[in-house]
Amino acid sequence: MITRVIDRNFANMRLDRFLRKAFPDESLSVFFAIIRKKKVRVNGVVGKANQMLAEGDTVCIYENLKSVEADGKKGESLPLAPATASATPSSGRTWGKAKSSAEKNSSWGAKELDIVVQTEDYVVINKPSGLASQPGSGTRPGESLVEYLWEWGKREGLDFKPTIAHRLDQDTSGMIIAALHGDTLRDFTRMIREHRIDKFYFALVKGNLDRDKGTISESLTRTDSPKGSKMKVGESGKDAQEAITHYRVKQHYEGYDLVKIKLETGRMHQIRAHFASIGHPLLGDTRYGDFALNREVKKLFGLNRLFLHSCRLEFVWNGDRKVLDCPLPKELQAVIKQLKPLPYHRNK
Repeated sequence: MITRVIDRNFANMRLDRFLRKAFPDESLSVFFAIIRKKKVRVNGVVGKANQMLAEGDTVCIYENLKSVEADGKKGESLPLAPATASATPSSGRTWGKAKSSAEKNSSWGAKELDIVVQTEDYVVINKPSGLASQPGSGTRPGESLVEYLWEWGKREGLDFKPTIAHRLDQDTSGMIIAALHGDTLRDFTRMIREHRIDKFYFALVKGNLDRDKGTISESLTRTDSPKGSKMKVGESGKDAQEAITHYRVKQHYEGYDLVKIKLETGRMHQIRAHFASIGHPLLGDTRYGDFALNREVKKLFGLNRLFLHSCRLEFVWNGDRKVLDCPLPKELQAVIKQLKPLPYHRNK
């Protein structure tokens, strides 16, 4: 048994966060597992991850932690170092240590998952462009985000296969939520169905939009062919789905606009099909885009992918408002740096 007495520096801190600070060398899955298995007690009562600790509380851990054994502290009750500013998680992460640039640029795989946020209930992954969200035709076995998450979960000792709550197109980068429990998956599925998760994207589109903000509200109908599935815009019929896309121009450039998009609905290829339908296709879009322009921007700016990135998620979880941001990846930032900004906005 490992015992810790809470001092004033750790008072008013959640139990799960306290454990992360007290034992920084342990993997997060260890803390999640011992809490779920009721191996952590506070003042003799089974501890809960979100309970707040008070000065003088006694935390007992009925599990042998490797980092404690290595320091020869098994079973001892030891004081803890005061909390410092450097130990506080940054605004973009709630658990774990930030990855270095070298780590993020290394070859991608289960060992290189770019975790934006990890909690006891879910994990948010920054998916790179080119990686399929889930297995399917055209995807080699073992090379999808879902399969990488399964491998990661097994290595972390989770008793539930991490399951994504929504998807991104293979060529789109950015944030995807994966549930770490069955009830969590059901909650997120319901929240998405009820439009209670706000999803925002950055896209670079052809030409300059007439208005700095607007809404595209046109139905989408799926069509399948040997060349792949596409969405037709503005058709009626029993298969037509309502689709609503809100946008705001972040910056006008010579020949292009960087737009921030909020989805009210989440249909397949919604952003790509909607902007192509109004004459402003996304750069790098090989299905709905301007193919001649794509070749030009690849040569001029080195753009080798679709310019679409899931940059923000907003939702309420356990009564707390979550706002998660994920900046443009380096290859898209490099394109932006080569564009010439226009010195004015058009119509507000």
